[in-house]
Amino acid sequence: MLKRVLGFFTLVGLLGVFALTMGFLWWKSREVPETFDTVAVANRDVVLKTVATGAIVPRVEVDIKSRVSGVVSELLVEPGDTVGRGDLIARIQVIPDASSLTSAQSRVRSASIAAEDANVRRKRADQLFTSGAISVAERDAAVLDAKLAGADLANAQAALTVVREGAVRGSGNVATEVRSTVAGMVLDVPVEAGASVIESNTFNDGTTIATVADMSDMVFEGTVDESEVGRIREGMPIQLVVGAIRGKTFGGQLEYISPKGAVVDGSVQFAIRAALDPVGEGVFIRAGSSANADIVLDRRDEVLALDEGVVHYEKGGASPWVEVELGAQRFEKREVKLGLSDGIHVEVLGGVSKDDLL
Repeated sequence: MLKRVLGFFTLVGLLGVFALTMGFLWWKSREVPETFDTVAVANRDVVLKTVATGAIVPRVEVDIKSRVSGVVSELLVEPGDTVGRGDLIARIQVIPDASSLTSAQSRVRSASIAAEDANVRRKRADQLFTSGAISVAERDAAVLDAKLAGADLANAQAALTVVREGAVRGSGNVATEVRSTVAGMVLDVPVEAGASVIESNTFNDGTTIATVADMSDMVFEGTVDESEVGRIREGMPIQLVVGAIRGKTFGGQLEYISPKGAVVDGSVQFAIRAALDPVGEGVFIRAGSSANADIVLDRRDEVLALDEGVVHYEKGGASPWVEVELGAQRFEKREVKLGLSDGIHVEVLGGVSKDDLL
């Protein structure tokens, strides 16, 4: 009897599990009606622009160099300081070159001997002229030789002073003092006190003591792809977004487009430059800050526009079309005439009306 009861309940349990399984499978296989989200046709600004990447840099940036070789004995500025034209930046202690010093000293000795000999001959000529033994012309020649020898000695002594000290005493031009040639802000001081420096001359650029720039006149320098360069021109307005300054955009004007491209990572890029509009008080853009420039190629203000994603395009160049909602989830295919597109929204010239749902 117990076995029959257990068998009955087991059978009922199996039938129940089977029924639940079949019911679950039926529920999962039901067709869920598909619903579509819609967007409305509305008035908006459609702005076609290209983006150039680059950096904000000063228009005038000058490397200040030493006019003599030696060792930096004193630095008077550091990055961030403001200097005027002619302000002292550093002092250089001249370390004479042994070969140049020996040569200059030898020239002084030779010039001194020649000057001494010329003076002796001039005195002898004066005596002979007084006694009537020589003519005026001979006496004048001896005087001229003495003066020339004296001038050679003075030049040799001045050259020796330059080798030893870097400048001639009393000249008013102290070459051991490095002064700023422009007014602006010190951006970089790449040397330390005690560092050796090389003079700037026709054979080498010399050691940079400091870099000074006018931070009141900044420009954007960047590049654009060759596919876009034909659509931009000088004088176009730009909008700059600086990576270091969030929430602000800065205006500017395109002032230069390079006539020659350069291959960068397999694509041809053209250099551009744009002048920045005044940024206003309280805003400081640091030199070298990365920035993106939006260059407006074309725009339509407050025109009827729709989402680019709802437009369908047929192969073979047929007119584009959209699906316009007639009722609850009922749509009609309708051809549209389109205008300017910014890649997200497109101007619509005909085929739909404002507030139509697509």
